Amino acid sequence: MSVALASMEGMNSPADALAQVAADLREMLCGDALAGLSDAGRAEVLAGLGEVSRLADAGVVETVATADAEFGHRFGCRGMNEVLRRTVLVEASAAARIMRAAEAVQRETSLVSGERMPARWPAMREALLDGAVGVAGLLSAIAPLDRARDRITTEQRVWADENLAAFARGDELPDAAEDDRGQAPRASAEDLKQFAAALAIALDPDGAEPTDEQAQARRSITVGRLRDGVHPVRGSLTPEVAAQWKLIEDAYNNPKVSGAPDAGVRFTLDPADADADVADGDLFNSDPRNVIDPRTSAQKRHDALAAALGIAARHGDMPSLGGAAPTLVVHVDASDLAAGTGWATLPDAEAAVPLHVATHTACAGAVQRVLFDEGRIVGITTTDRVFTVHQRRAIVARDKECLIPGCHVPASWCEIHHVTEYARGGPTHTDNGVPLCWWHHRSLGQSGWEIRMDGGLPQIRGPAWWDPEQRWCTPRLSGLERKYRQKRGRERQPSAVLQR
Repeated sequence: MSVALASMEGMNSPADALAQVAADLREMLCGDALAGLSDAGRAEVLAGLGEVSRLADAGVVETVATADAEFGHRFGCRGMNEVLRRTVLVEASAAARIMRAAEAVQRETSLVSGERMPARWPAMREALLDGAVGVAGLLSAIAPLDRARDRITTEQRVWADENLAAFARGDELPDAAEDDRGQAPRASAEDLKQFAAALAIALDPDGAEPTDEQAQARRSITVGRLRDGVHPVRGSLTPEVAAQWKLIEDAYNNPKVSGAPDAGVRFTLDPADADADVADGDLFNSDPRNVIDPRTSAQKRHDALAAALGIAARHGDMPSLGGAAPTLVVHVDASDLAAGTGWATLPDAEAAVPLHVATHTACAGAVQRVLFDEGRIVGITTTDRVFTVHQRRAIVARDKECLIPGCHVPASWCEIHHVTEYARGGPTHTDNGVPLCWWHHRSLGQSGWEIRMDGGLPQIRGPAWWDPEQRWCTPRLSGLERKYRQKRGRERQPSAVLQR
């Protein structure tokens, strides 16, 4: 197609100019010039390539905007979208974005005078053509105002257009206050989106109501069918629900979270009783190699949701289900649970789950044994292994965080793990309970971490890849605390939390 255009337009055609630009770029890329750049040179090249990319966007958009409705048909295509896919080599969604941008900057021809009329967004069109914005920036800037097009006047749209173009270039805004005048950096597509949203709110303050009605209609959560061991989740959250979930996620995954201050009075160690030279950092609780907790951010968000669901199910405000709190029931054969082999099932599940899921659930909850004889229920027994609220509070005060080194999930978010399994005679007592976050509790049997209690204090031993010497360590003790306990011969120190 480019060859045919070149032959029709002559040697000085736009196609020839573009061919020369492409040849220059190709020559630059074929050599090692980019590999030997300094940091400053590399940054300059990235900025230059960004401008070239935006100008290329502008060329594509303007070419589409100036074409007539039959352009695609004359080349055997169903329409402009197919032409773009075949010539520019983009996917259908990218072609649709180009067409939306072309519609925004298109200049119609007057039927009376034959002159070309101004574009709907004339200032943004100029910003596009001089490389200040690309397709993404243009669409981000005009989208919020286009949604309010029936509720703002032409004068308001033109005012917004001028301010958006100035903001995109980093120029002085037309209506900026005296103190805000001056040159600013060019705006990114995200900057333009936020600025346009602010302009839309200023020009259309009543538009929030219909927008909220649309959002309420589109809210949804869908759990898909089991696929490769997981259920895909799709949906849309309203802004306030998304913001609330973000806060919960940050509270769970923030490695430096300290939690709310303790109510009442707490006895703590006096630093004057210990040597100051041991107040160095506690390497046991650090994870500089990122090997203790290799989860991705997405996996951590999943685990935060799992923990939040467990807390919500236990909360007193949760509606009951069948006269009881919503309770996850895991079915497993008693002999399999005792032997540590086999499978477990969940209600309404499409497939079986590993046995350690049942072990994890049993450790944090109650076990109800139902005896069957040829399908008939012949016996029911219930064993409660849930730590009381007072026991949980004491364990949280003692251990502060998930016991696994390097994991800083607050203990108040954690599940309480029986160090000696209940099935093996371990009591539901503070001397046998430690906090583990949802993930480390669920994976404890396969991770290689071991936990034991020594005089009411938890100790932990890591896998060989983490500590080749396989030492038992007492976590969560600062240098001062460790020195203090050594001086006192490991005697128990008074500690208490007085609740109001």
